Amino acid sequence: MGSQSVDVVVIGAGQAGLSAGYHLRRTGFTPGSGFVLLDGDDGPGGAWQHRWPTLRLDRVHGFHDLPGMPFPSADPQRPAAEVVSAYFARYERAFGLPVRRPVRVRAVRSRPDGRLDVHSDNDTWTARALINATGTWTRPFWPHYPGRSSFRGQQLHTADYRGPAEFAGRRVVVVGGGTSAVQLLAEISPVAASTTWVTRRPPQFTSGEFGPELGRAAVARVETAVRAGRPPGSVVGVTGLPLTPEIRRLQEDGVLERLPIFDRITPDGVTWADGRFVGADVILWCTGFRAALDHLAPLGLRAPGGGIVMDGTRVVTDDRIHLIGYGPSASTIGANRAGRAAVNEIRALLAPAPALD
Repeated sequence: MGSQSVDVVVIGAGQAGLSAGYHLRRTGFTPGSGFVLLDGDDGPGGAWQHRWPTLRLDRVHGFHDLPGMPFPSADPQRPAAEVVSAYFARYERAFGLPVRRPVRVRAVRSRPDGRLDVHSDNDTWTARALINATGTWTRPFWPHYPGRSSFRGQQLHTADYRGPAEFAGRRVVVVGGGTSAVQLLAEISPVAASTTWVTRRPPQFTSGEFGPELGRAAVARVETAVRAGRPPGSVVGVTGLPLTPEIRRLQEDGVLERLPIFDRITPDGVTWADGRFVGADVILWCTGFRAALDHLAPLGLRAPGGGIVMDGTRVVTDDRIHLIGYGPSASTIGANRAGRAAVNEIRALLAPAPALD
């Protein structure tokens, strides 16, 4: 097992991690000895490389350039995973970012000398500060409902989805009220024997554009939660689902006739307390993700409310630790800004104290 000492470890090389790497290098940290990015994937692209192949570039909303390099113009019909992963790979090369992969960080522990040990399966990095940019893709959320283990059909999560072909001729129940649920319903409904959409709360559709005011409202709500130590909530809960031409068509075709969440799962489908039953061959859980932070558990950062109390990107109880791509910075433009903010604070933290007269 090897060991290396650096000033800053960045965990994750998606949008947030690459942004942090750019600002670290730009502000004088030396690649390799001054900072390193540890990425758990086999190749560049962050979570984007795992998006389903049928997610085209023209269906991606709000992707923002990484700092210092504009996103290239590309055929809007190309798979988003392919285009974004290639962009990230070029970015790493262009700025000489020291990305080590695949490195799966298992635990971060505090040392008696005030530094941090970052442990992977084979190596340990000792750092003075840490920027965590692990996102959520590796932690799909599967809610529990009575009878789930009895279901004889197939259960999938958004993270498992690879396209509509495997749903041909099958009865599909789609669970979840977010954008992914609507996108997958649009793909699956033309080939499935039937689709049934269920959500915990009635979906809120909005005809207005997602402008700065709505964006600020979404960020403010999430920021309030993380400042109080609660887990960050869903942005869709603030912004609603945009009434695009595709969504209007799905409404007209009856695909988005939503039912409230079922009460129980049976071997052959789902049931409600009022006796309603819907038969199913597949349950597709579009129920979102949770922040991938288990490796930080040894630091004891979580508050009683289940979240981590934050001030901007900084963990309030440990100013060595910054979380980006988490809470209010969990967007492509938010991740860029958070990367810059975290690096500025870490520079101030690690700067030598002025000499006393």
